[in-house]
Amino acid sequence: MSGAEWMKAKPDATHAPIDLQTDRPHPARVYDYLLGGKDNFPVDRAAGEAGLKANPSSRIPPRENRNFLRRVVDHLAAECGVRQFLDIGTGIPTSPNVHEVAQAVAPDSRIVYVDNDPIVLAHARALLTSKPEGRTEYVDADLRDVDRILCAPQLREAIDLDQPVALLLIAIMHFVGDADRPYEIVQRLVDALPSGSYLALSHLTGDFDATAWERVAAIYAKQGVTMQVRSHEEISRFFTGLELVEPGLPIVTKWRPDADVNASATDTQVAVYGGLARKP
Repeated sequence: MSGAEWMKAKPDATHAPIDLQTDRPHPARVYDYLLGGKDNFPVDRAAGEAGLKANPSSRIPPRENRNFLRRVVDHLAAECGVRQFLDIGTGIPTSPNVHEVAQAVAPDSRIVYVDNDPIVLAHARALLTSKPEGRTEYVDADLRDVDRILCAPQLREAIDLDQPVALLLIAIMHFVGDADRPYEIVQRLVDALPSGSYLALSHLTGDFDATAWERVAAIYAKQGVTMQVRSHEEISRFFTGLELVEPGLPIVTKWRPDADVNASATDTQVAVYGGLARKP
């Protein structure tokens, strides 16, 4: 099942119908549109185009962020020996997905995806399948509901919280405003993981062109979506108490770049910091 075909599929007997909420844009679908995907609706494309008018470079951050995620997961699986991944704020899966990258290195890797967007839930049911040696599960929960995530039976059955886990918070924390205590959320999640675990996090920044991202944030706000870009110093706070892996917290194109990195993209165009850190 590919493209938009899954959106037409009838729900099976084990799942209730999902309200895809096609009357208003969803960050996951707008992100999919900016990546060149097909799992979006006219309202999402309109929001994406409005964002492009406000910041013509808006397609670059999602693409380079996805490349960063791929490199981080490959490093964790191949170099750090991590076999458990908790990906919160999954978004619409874009191949290669976390489980595809991790299980290409280690087929026995176990991945739990977490999101609360109905379109992501529908997509996950259709497409996120594991290699036989490993396991892939999906948790329907809001990032801000830490207890719901950590107590979810799908997580408890797939992940051993006594063994190292890679917590992936990729391009999600800028959708959590200060009023929702983002640093506390991340700290609670990290606290639940054992020593030897990792936090991978990427985050939009206004350090290079604050005005452009203020315009984009205003467009999202009109649709009822919070977007709060943060400075390098503010993003660094998410890694408090952890040991950053080299090269630290650079713009994502400079984090262990490979041939797929857009070397011509400027820091202003990318506007996403990303880092990986180990829990002592």
